[in-house]
Amino acid sequence: MGGMQLPVMPPVAPMLAKLARTLPPPEGMVYEPKWDGFRCIVFRDGDEVELGSRNDRPLNRYFPEIMDPLRASLPERCVVDGELVIAGDHGLEFDLLQMRIHPAASRVAKLAEETPSSFVAFDMLAEGADDLRKEPLRERRARLERELKKSQPPVHLTPVTTDPEVAGEWFERFEGAGLDGVVAKPLSGEYRENQRTMFKVKHLRTADCVVAGFRTHKDGAGVGSLLLGLYDDDGSLHHVGVASSFAAPMRKQLAKEVKPYEKDALENHPWKEWAEAQGQESGRMPGAQNRWNAKKDMSWQPLRIELVAEVAYEHMQGDRFRHTARFQHWRPDRKPESCTYDQLESPVPHELREIFAL
Repeated sequence: MGGMQLPVMPPVAPMLAKLARTLPPPEGMVYEPKWDGFRCIVFRDGDEVELGSRNDRPLNRYFPEIMDPLRASLPERCVVDGELVIAGDHGLEFDLLQMRIHPAASRVAKLAEETPSSFVAFDMLAEGADDLRKEPLRERRARLERELKKSQPPVHLTPVTTDPEVAGEWFERFEGAGLDGVVAKPLSGEYRENQRTMFKVKHLRTADCVVAGFRTHKDGAGVGSLLLGLYDDDGSLHHVGVASSFAAPMRKQLAKEVKPYEKDALENHPWKEWAEAQGQESGRMPGAQNRWNAKKDMSWQPLRIELVAEVAYEHMQGDRFRHTARFQHWRPDRKPESCTYDQLESPVPHELREIFAL
Protein backbone atom coordinates (compact mmCIF):
# COMPACT_ATOMS: atom_id res chain seq x y z
CA MET A 1 0.00 0.00 0.00
CA GLY A 2 3.03 2.26 0.27
CA GLY A 3 2.28 5.22 2.51
CA MET A 4 -1.45 5.45 1.80
CA GLN A 5 -3.30 6.74 4.90
CA LEU A 6 -7.04 7.19 4.38
CA PRO A 7 -10.02 7.03 6.78
CA VAL A 8 -11.31 4.10 4.67
CA MET A 9 -8.59 1.70 3.52
CA PRO A 10 -8.72 -1.04 0.88
CA PRO A 11 -10.08 -3.56 0.39
CA VAL A 12 -13.72 -2.44 0.52
CA ALA A 13 -16.48 -4.78 -0.65
CA PRO A 14 -18.85 -2.56 -2.65
CA MET A 15 -22.52 -2.11 -1.77
CA LEU A 16 -24.65 -4.28 -4.06
CA ALA A 17 -28.11 -4.31 -5.64
CA LYS A 18 -30.96 -6.80 -5.64
CA LEU A 19 -32.89 -7.46 -8.86
CA ALA A 20 -36.42 -6.00 -9.01
CA ARG A 21 -39.10 -6.37 -11.69
CA THR A 22 -40.16 -2.71 -11.60
CA LEU A 23 -38.68 0.55 -10.36
CA PRO A 24 -39.40 1.10 -6.66
CA PRO A 25 -41.76 4.06 -6.00
CA PRO A 26 -40.04 7.45 -5.68
CA GLU A 27 -40.61 8.12 -1.98
CA GLY A 28 -37.13 8.56 -0.57
CA MET A 29 -35.44 7.10 -3.66
CA VAL A 30 -32.93 8.36 -6.17
CA TYR A 31 -32.46 6.71 -9.58
CA GLU A 32 -29.28 6.30 -11.63
CA PRO A 33 -28.47 4.64 -14.96
CA LYS A 34 -26.92 1.20 -14.46
CA TRP A 35 -23.49 1.32 -16.09
CA ASP A 36 -22.33 -1.90 -17.74
CA GLY A 37 -18.67 -2.07 -16.75
CA PHE A 38 -16.30 -3.18 -14.00
CA ARG A 39 -17.24 -1.98 -10.53
CA CYS A 40 -14.30 -0.07 -9.09
CA ILE A 41 -13.63 1.73 -5.83
CA VAL A 42 -10.88 4.34 -6.24
CA PHE A 43 -8.63 5.05 -3.25
CA ARG A 44 -6.56 8.19 -3.65
CA ASP A 45 -4.00 9.63 -1.26
CA GLY A 46 -2.01 12.30 -3.09
CA ASP A 47 -0.20 10.65 -5.99
CA GLU A 48 -1.02 7.16 -4.75
CA VAL A 49 -4.08 5.64 -6.42
CA GLU A 50 -5.48 2.15 -6.03
CA LEU A 51 -8.32 0.74 -8.15
CA GLY A 52 -10.13 -1.79 -5.98
CA SER A 53 -12.33 -4.41 -7.65
CA ARG A 54 -15.10 -6.74 -6.54
CA ASN A 55 -12.75 -9.73 -6.46
CA ASP A 56 -10.09 -7.98 -4.32
CA ARG A 57 -7.76 -7.88 -7.34
CA PRO A 58 -6.46 -4.31 -7.81
CA LEU A 59 -7.19 -3.17 -11.37
CA ASN A 60 -4.25 -0.72 -11.62
CA ARG A 61 -2.18 -2.82 -14.01
CA TYR A 62 -5.10 -3.34 -16.41
CA PHE A 63 -6.18 0.32 -16.69
CA PRO A 64 -2.97 2.40 -16.54
CA GLU A 65 -4.45 5.18 -18.70
CA ILE A 66 -7.09 6.20 -16.12
CA MET A 67 -4.64 6.90 -13.28
CA ASP A 68 -3.58 10.43 -14.28
CA PRO A 69 -7.15 11.56 -15.13
CA LEU A 70 -8.24 10.35 -11.67
CA ARG A 71 -5.43 12.35 -10.04
CA ALA A 72 -6.53 15.40 -12.06
CA SER A 73 -10.26 15.16 -11.24
CA LEU A 74 -10.63 13.62 -7.78
CA PRO A 75 -9.94 15.32 -4.43
CA GLU A 76 -6.40 14.91 -3.06
CA ARG A 77 -7.53 12.35 -0.47
CA CYS A 78 -10.71 10.38 -1.13
CA VAL A 79 -12.44 7.03 -1.67
CA VAL A 80 -14.93 7.04 -4.55
CA ASP A 81 -17.18 4.23 -5.77
CA GLY A 82 -17.96 3.97 -9.46
CA GLU A 83 -17.67 1.99 -12.66
CA LEU A 84 -14.88 1.58 -15.17
CA VAL A 85 -16.36 1.58 -18.67
CA ILE A 86 -15.13 1.76 -22.25
CA ALA A 87 -17.23 3.93 -24.55
CA GLY A 88 -17.21 3.04 -28.25
CA ASP A 89 -19.04 4.44 -31.27
CA HIS A 90 -22.24 2.61 -30.37
CA GLY A 91 -22.22 2.97 -26.59
CA LEU A 92 -20.48 1.04 -23.84
CA GLU A 93 -18.35 -1.95 -24.88
CA PHE A 94 -18.17 -4.56 -22.15
CA ASP A 95 -16.21 -6.98 -24.37
CA LEU A 96 -13.36 -4.46 -24.66
CA LEU A 97 -13.14 -4.30 -20.86
CA GLN A 98 -12.81 -8.08 -20.64
CA MET A 99 -9.90 -8.01 -23.08
CA ARG A 100 -7.97 -5.83 -20.60
CA ILE A 101 -7.61 -8.62 -18.03
CA HIS A 102 -4.53 -9.89 -19.80
CA PRO A 103 -1.20 -11.09 -18.35
CA ALA A 104 0.96 -9.29 -20.92
CA ALA A 105 1.71 -5.67 -19.98
CA SER A 106 2.48 -4.86 -23.65
CA ARG A 107 -0.99 -6.06 -24.69
CA VAL A 108 -2.63 -3.99 -21.92
CA ALA A 109 -0.63 -0.89 -22.93
CA LYS A 110 -1.66 -1.29 -26.60
CA LEU A 111 -5.36 -1.64 -25.70
CA ALA A 112 -5.15 1.25 -23.20
CA GLU A 113 -4.08 3.47 -26.08
CA GLU A 114 -6.54 2.12 -28.66
CA THR A 115 -9.64 1.84 -26.45
CA PRO A 116 -9.11 4.02 -23.35
CA SER A 117 -11.39 3.58 -20.36
CA SER A 118 -13.52 6.10 -18.49
CA PHE A 119 -14.54 6.23 -14.84
CA VAL A 120 -18.10 7.09 -13.81
CA ALA A 121 -18.36 8.12 -10.15
CA PHE A 122 -21.57 7.50 -8.21
CA ASP A 123 -20.73 7.45 -4.49
CA MET A 124 -18.18 8.84 -2.05
CA LEU A 125 -17.02 6.80 0.95
CA ALA A 126 -14.36 9.17 2.27
CA GLU A 127 -12.98 12.63 1.62
CA GLY A 128 -10.07 14.30 3.38
CA ALA A 129 -10.07 12.92 6.95
CA ASP A 130 -13.82 12.08 6.91
CA ASP A 131 -15.26 8.55 6.74
CA LEU A 132 -18.64 9.12 5.03
CA ARG A 133 -20.01 5.56 5.09
CA LYS A 134 -22.41 6.29 7.98
CA GLU A 135 -23.72 9.45 6.30
CA PRO A 136 -27.00 9.16 4.34
CA LEU A 137 -26.66 8.90 0.56
CA ARG A 138 -28.11 12.43 0.08
CA GLU A 139 -25.10 13.83 2.03
CA ARG A 140 -22.58 11.63 0.22
CA ARG A 141 -24.05 12.61 -3.15
CA ALA A 142 -23.97 16.34 -2.31
CA ARG A 143 -20.32 16.01 -1.33
CA LEU A 144 -19.52 14.04 -4.48
CA GLU A 145 -21.17 16.70 -6.67
CA ARG A 146 -19.28 19.47 -4.90
CA GLU A 147 -15.91 17.73 -5.20
CA LEU A 148 -16.36 16.57 -8.81
CA LYS A 149 -17.96 19.67 -10.31
CA LYS A 150 -14.73 20.46 -12.12
CA SER A 151 -13.97 16.88 -13.19
CA GLN A 152 -12.85 16.42 -16.79
CA PRO A 153 -13.48 13.47 -19.15
CA PRO A 154 -12.67 10.59 -18.94
CA VAL A 155 -13.80 11.06 -15.30
CA HIS A 156 -17.55 11.59 -15.06
CA LEU A 157 -20.25 12.05 -12.43
CA THR A 158 -23.28 9.83 -12.99
CA PRO A 159 -26.58 11.65 -13.58
CA VAL A 160 -29.29 11.07 -10.95
CA THR A 161 -33.00 11.83 -10.74
CA THR A 162 -35.74 11.54 -8.14
CA ASP A 163 -38.38 11.49 -10.91
CA PRO A 164 -39.50 7.96 -11.82
CA GLU A 165 -40.66 9.19 -15.24
CA VAL A 166 -37.15 10.37 -16.09
CA ALA A 167 -35.76 7.06 -14.77
CA GLY A 168 -38.28 5.21 -16.98
CA GLU A 169 -37.10 7.22 -19.99
CA TRP A 170 -33.49 6.34 -19.21
CA PHE A 171 -34.48 2.70 -19.01
CA GLU A 172 -36.00 2.86 -22.52
CA ARG A 173 -33.56 5.22 -24.24
CA PHE A 174 -30.29 3.81 -22.93
CA GLU A 175 -30.97 0.17 -23.78
CA GLY A 176 -29.13 0.15 -27.10
CA ALA A 177 -26.16 2.07 -25.71
CA GLY A 178 -24.81 -0.58 -23.36
CA LEU A 179 -26.46 0.73 -20.20
CA ASP A 180 -28.23 -2.28 -18.85
CA GLY A 181 -30.95 -0.75 -16.72
CA VAL A 182 -31.63 1.59 -13.82
CA VAL A 183 -30.54 1.45 -10.16
CA ALA A 184 -32.68 2.81 -7.31
CA LYS A 185 -31.06 3.80 -4.00
CA PRO A 186 -32.63 5.00 -0.73
CA LEU A 187 -31.52 8.60 -0.10
CA SER A 188 -31.42 7.99 3.65
CA GLY A 189 -29.26 4.86 3.30
CA GLU A 190 -25.77 4.43 4.72
CA TYR A 191 -23.00 2.84 2.62
CA ARG A 192 -23.27 -0.82 3.65
CA GLU A 193 -20.44 -2.94 2.30
CA ASN A 194 -21.30 -6.18 0.51
CA GLN A 195 -25.03 -5.81 1.28
CA ARG A 196 -27.79 -5.68 -1.30
CA THR A 197 -29.47 -2.48 -0.14
CA MET A 198 -30.07 -1.02 -3.62
CA PHE A 199 -32.45 -2.19 -6.36
CA LYS A 200 -31.72 -2.72 -10.03
CA VAL A 201 -34.15 -3.11 -12.91
CA LYS A 202 -32.39 -4.63 -15.90
CA HIS A 203 -33.34 -5.09 -19.54
CA LEU A 204 -32.28 -8.69 -19.26
CA ARG A 205 -32.80 -10.74 -16.15
CA THR A 206 -29.25 -11.90 -15.51
CA ALA A 207 -27.28 -13.65 -12.78
CA ASP A 208 -23.59 -14.19 -12.09
CA CYS A 209 -23.05 -17.94 -11.75
CA VAL A 210 -20.14 -20.20 -10.92
CA VAL A 211 -19.23 -22.38 -13.90
CA ALA A 212 -18.44 -25.62 -12.08
CA GLY A 213 -18.19 -27.97 -15.06
CA PHE A 214 -19.31 -28.66 -18.60
CA ARG A 215 -20.67 -31.36 -20.87
CA THR A 216 -19.12 -32.06 -24.24
CA HIS A 217 -21.38 -31.44 -27.23
CA LYS A 218 -23.12 -34.52 -28.62
CA ASP A 219 -21.04 -34.34 -31.82
CA GLY A 220 -17.92 -34.71 -29.65
CA ALA A 221 -16.48 -31.28 -30.50
CA GLY A 222 -16.41 -28.48 -27.98
CA VAL A 223 -18.64 -27.48 -25.08
CA GLY A 224 -22.29 -28.52 -25.31
CA SER A 225 -23.37 -26.94 -22.02
CA LEU A 226 -21.90 -25.15 -19.01
CA LEU A 227 -22.99 -26.36 -15.56
CA LEU A 228 -24.02 -23.41 -13.41
CA GLY A 229 -23.93 -23.05 -9.64
CA LEU A 230 -25.11 -20.58 -6.99
CA TYR A 231 -24.19 -20.51 -3.30
CA ASP A 232 -26.83 -20.60 -0.57
CA ASP A 233 -26.60 -18.84 2.80
CA ASP A 234 -24.69 -21.80 4.26
CA GLY A 235 -22.00 -21.65 1.58
CA SER A 236 -23.16 -24.78 -0.30
CA LEU A 237 -22.90 -24.63 -4.09
CA HIS A 238 -26.15 -25.73 -5.75
CA HIS A 239 -26.49 -26.86 -9.36
CA VAL A 240 -29.04 -24.39 -10.74
CA GLY A 241 -29.12 -25.31 -14.41
CA VAL A 242 -27.08 -25.09 -17.60
CA ALA A 243 -26.21 -22.62 -20.32
CA SER A 244 -26.22 -24.20 -23.77
CA SER A 245 -27.31 -23.81 -27.43
CA PHE A 246 -23.92 -22.55 -28.58
CA ALA A 247 -23.05 -22.22 -32.27
CA ALA A 248 -20.19 -24.48 -33.42
CA PRO A 249 -17.43 -21.78 -33.32
CA MET A 250 -18.53 -20.78 -29.80
CA ARG A 251 -18.42 -24.43 -28.63
CA LYS A 252 -14.76 -24.63 -29.68
CA GLN A 253 -13.94 -21.23 -28.21
CA LEU A 254 -15.48 -22.17 -24.83
CA ALA A 255 -13.60 -25.50 -24.81
CA LYS A 256 -10.36 -23.55 -25.20
CA GLU A 257 -11.32 -21.08 -22.47
CA VAL A 258 -12.28 -23.68 -19.85
CA LYS A 259 -9.39 -26.08 -20.61
CA PRO A 260 -6.92 -24.54 -18.07
CA TYR A 261 -9.49 -25.07 -15.29
CA GLU A 262 -9.80 -28.85 -15.79
CA LYS A 263 -6.48 -29.56 -14.05
CA ASP A 264 -6.94 -30.91 -10.48
CA ALA A 265 -10.60 -29.87 -10.68
CA LEU A 266 -11.90 -32.77 -8.58
CA GLU A 267 -9.54 -32.26 -5.64
CA ASN A 268 -11.69 -29.78 -3.70
CA HIS A 269 -14.77 -29.79 -5.93
CA PRO A 270 -18.05 -29.29 -4.01
CA TRP A 271 -19.77 -31.73 -6.39
CA LYS A 272 -17.04 -34.37 -6.08
CA GLU A 273 -19.41 -37.16 -5.04
CA TRP A 274 -21.67 -36.48 -8.00
CA ALA A 275 -18.75 -36.54 -10.39
CA GLU A 276 -17.52 -39.84 -8.97
CA ALA A 277 -21.01 -41.33 -9.20
CA GLN A 278 -21.44 -40.34 -12.85
CA GLY A 279 -24.07 -42.21 -14.75
CA GLN A 280 -25.93 -43.36 -11.63
CA GLU A 281 -29.50 -42.32 -10.99
CA SER A 282 -29.08 -39.51 -8.46
CA GLY A 283 -31.96 -37.08 -8.65
CA ARG A 284 -31.17 -33.73 -10.25
CA MET A 285 -27.44 -33.79 -9.77
CA PRO A 286 -25.26 -32.88 -12.76
CA GLY A 287 -24.22 -36.49 -13.40
CA ALA A 288 -27.73 -37.92 -13.23
CA GLN A 289 -29.34 -39.68 -16.19
CA ASN A 290 -31.72 -37.62 -18.24
CA ARG A 291 -35.21 -38.56 -17.06
CA TRP A 292 -36.71 -38.12 -20.54
CA ASN A 293 -33.99 -39.95 -22.43
CA ALA A 294 -32.14 -42.70 -20.59
CA LYS A 295 -29.65 -43.14 -23.47
CA LYS A 296 -28.52 -39.52 -23.41
CA ASP A 297 -24.97 -39.15 -22.08
CA MET A 298 -25.14 -36.86 -19.05
CA SER A 299 -21.51 -37.28 -17.96
CA TRP A 300 -19.65 -34.04 -17.27
CA GLN A 301 -16.18 -32.64 -16.76
CA PRO A 302 -15.60 -30.78 -13.47
CA LEU A 303 -13.80 -27.41 -13.50
CA ARG A 304 -11.95 -25.71 -10.66
CA ILE A 305 -14.26 -23.29 -8.86
CA GLU A 306 -12.71 -20.14 -10.33
CA LEU A 307 -14.81 -19.13 -13.33
CA VAL A 308 -17.79 -16.78 -13.20
CA ALA A 309 -20.20 -16.23 -16.10
CA GLU A 310 -23.09 -13.82 -16.46
CA VAL A 311 -26.12 -15.64 -17.85
CA ALA A 312 -29.58 -14.45 -18.88
CA TYR A 313 -32.57 -16.42 -17.63
CA GLU A 314 -36.34 -16.20 -17.96
CA HIS A 315 -37.42 -17.17 -14.48
CA MET A 316 -36.65 -19.35 -11.51
CA GLN A 317 -38.64 -22.40 -10.53
CA GLY A 318 -37.89 -22.96 -6.88
CA ASP A 319 -34.11 -22.76 -6.62
CA ARG A 320 -33.28 -23.52 -10.27
CA PHE A 321 -33.56 -21.86 -13.69
CA ARG A 322 -36.81 -23.04 -15.27
CA HIS A 323 -35.32 -23.06 -18.79
CA THR A 324 -31.84 -23.20 -20.23
CA ALA A 325 -29.90 -20.03 -19.40
CA ARG A 326 -28.12 -18.03 -22.10
CA PHE A 327 -24.42 -17.34 -21.70
CA GLN A 328 -23.74 -13.59 -21.94
CA HIS A 329 -20.02 -13.32 -21.13
CA TRP A 330 -17.33 -14.22 -18.63
CA ARG A 331 -16.98 -11.96 -15.58
CA PRO A 332 -13.25 -11.89 -14.74
CA ASP A 333 -14.00 -9.10 -12.25
CA ARG A 334 -16.21 -11.36 -10.08
CA LYS A 335 -15.32 -13.84 -7.33
CA PRO A 336 -17.08 -17.24 -7.33
CA GLU A 337 -18.16 -16.71 -3.70
CA SER A 338 -20.15 -13.64 -4.80
CA CYS A 339 -22.43 -15.85 -6.91
CA THR A 340 -25.25 -16.24 -4.40
CA TYR A 341 -29.02 -16.63 -4.54
CA ASP A 342 -29.51 -13.24 -2.90
CA GLN A 343 -28.64 -11.43 -6.16
CA LEU A 344 -31.90 -12.77 -7.67
CA GLU A 345 -35.35 -11.34 -7.35
CA SER A 346 -37.68 -13.21 -5.02
CA PRO A 347 -38.86 -16.28 -6.94
CA VAL A 348 -42.38 -16.31 -5.42
CA PRO A 349 -44.64 -13.30 -6.21
CA HIS A 350 -46.44 -11.92 -3.15
CA GLU A 351 -49.87 -12.72 -4.65
CA LEU A 352 -48.97 -16.43 -4.60
CA ARG A 353 -47.64 -16.08 -1.09
CA GLU A 354 -50.98 -14.65 0.02
CA ILE A 355 -53.19 -17.17 -1.79
CA PHE A 356 -51.20 -20.26 -0.85
CA ALA A 357 -49.80 -18.94 2.46
CA LEU A 358 -46.25 -19.57 1.23
